[in-house]
Amino acid sequence: MKEIKRLKTNKRMSQIVIHNETIYLAGQVGNPGDGVAEQTKTCLEKIDSLLRDAGSDKTRILQTTIWLDNMDDFEKMNEVWDSWVGIGNSPARACGESKLATPELKVEVLVVAAKK
Repeated sequence: MKEIKRLKTNKRMSQIVIHNETIYLAGQVGNPGDGVAEQTKTCLEKIDSLLRDAGSDKTRILQTTIWLDNMDDFEKMNEVWDSWVGIGNSPARACGESKLATPELKVEVLVVAAKK
């Protein structure tokens, strides 16, 4: 049986869970009150940091789920995403509209990645 490793854990959740060679990240959000582009940039910076802590990087992302509080922000979010993801490293991806934890949040990004 393979060990499950949990990093950056608190009472409610772990920011990183590693099982076998797969990394699961908790949903990442930006700074409440920022616009969707800035929140997306912050989410992706957090993802970069968490993946480093887990022994991986964005080129190893397998799947991403993106939640927007308003699909009218789809293009603004994608401008930031497209400049970050890198050609040839696009993961399987879904994007939908949902109410987020607080009304000030515009975007939340969830990631599943492979270890290096």
